[in-house]
Amino acid sequence: MTTTSPPNTKEHILIVDDDPSLLRLLSIRLSAAGYQVSSAENAKQALGLLKGTQPQLVISDLRMEGMDGMALFEKIRQSHPNLPVIIMTAHGTIPDAINATKQGVFSFLTKPFESQELLDTVEQAIHLQPHSSYTADQSSSESWRKDIISRSAIMSSLLQQAKQVAKSDFSLLIQSQSGTGKELLAKAIHLASDRRDHPFTAINCAAIPEQLLESELFGHKKGAFTGAERNHIGLFEASNGGTLFLDEIGDMPLNFQVKLLRALQEKEVRPLGSTTSIKIDVRIISATHRNLQKSIVEQTFREDLYYRLNVVELELPPLAERREDIPLLAQYFLDQSKKQSNNTVKGFTKEAMELLISAPWPGNIRQLQNIVEQSIALSSETMINEAQIRNALRDKTAQLPSFQEARDHFERDYLAKLLNITAGNVSQAAKIAQRNRTEFYKLLNKHHLSAEAFREEKAEQS
Repeated sequence: MTTTSPPNTKEHILIVDDDPSLLRLLSIRLSAAGYQVSSAENAKQALGLLKGTQPQLVISDLRMEGMDGMALFEKIRQSHPNLPVIIMTAHGTIPDAINATKQGVFSFLTKPFESQELLDTVEQAIHLQPHSSYTADQSSSESWRKDIISRSAIMSSLLQQAKQVAKSDFSLLIQSQSGTGKELLAKAIHLASDRRDHPFTAINCAAIPEQLLESELFGHKKGAFTGAERNHIGLFEASNGGTLFLDEIGDMPLNFQVKLLRALQEKEVRPLGSTTSIKIDVRIISATHRNLQKSIVEQTFREDLYYRLNVVELELPPLAERREDIPLLAQYFLDQSKKQSNNTVKGFTKEAMELLISAPWPGNIRQLQNIVEQSIALSSETMINEAQIRNALRDKTAQLPSFQEARDHFERDYLAKLLNITAGNVSQAAKIAQRNRTEFYKLLNKHHLSAEAFREEKAEQS
């Protein structure tokens, strides 16, 4: 067994072949491309290496003494179900390839193959497959984010910010589209805070009728209104010492916003029907898919409440901006489905995963989960294929974004393109857009775009 690791290594690849000269050749090719490479001369040695290393890809010969490549693949599937495997053979046939891919092998290479063909297949396997295991053991310092499945750089940056703001008690606003996982992020922040041992309570402000919202949040006394047959503890009091998550805060009725603002300012609530107030110690995290600054202009959201809630703002990216997370999320939903039913689906074909990664996802993670579950329910094969995903996507009328979402997407992409063309020169970009600088800056702030970032990017490239 050998391991090579050039400077600036990328992913770790394990090669298995009983031909020492081929092992050396493949190791040289992959190491030159920037990969860390380990090699094994037989399947038994490879299984031993898997226990001590964490490769993101296995490349194995089909015909080997003792355990062959497909038998090795089955062993790998049992202990590392998300680890992609590429099978090589000098005896390849079309039936062999079809059988291998049906069982979940990522790809089938017939020797001799070109170096570029190998590198292209490796790159596809690493990009398309959920090789970064979401079930990996988390250190105690990272257990706070265990429910957030991601390997994308944009989410990594967001989670670093989230961990930092968790140390304070400042009110926090999460801005994002529907279906992106706002509540999961809020709970992760709670678990990273000093309030982790106290309750985390979530409420969707858009789902509670206005007449019941005050009772849900502040509580009520017996007899306070018709049907109030006993005392009811509100969510503020129930969350004392912990965190209260107010989802879809932008849909909160205007009349109730005054009462919420008072409760936050005074740090006390008065249950309906009571003459005394209750002191509260609660960290508030709120979230919305609406543009609250626009709502303030339209007088549907109070400006003073906005600044009370938005001491710190985090923007959770839509799924379309973190596409490298789609293989991880799709495999997670598939594995969750297995726990609830006796389906025999093992994974997704390469073409199916490519389609998942390239789809628009206006419904974000929630839509992805629905598509995966529908495909599993209708699948009679062990691998979900492209046609099943395409049919599931076609059936979803929610695939079309709302007019407002489509306009926001266009504006953000258009502004980013202008900044990219002009290398972050706002005056030049505003001139091309036929807008004055003040208005252009407002648009950049609305979409959280920084001209400085585009200038730095150009400087790094030059």
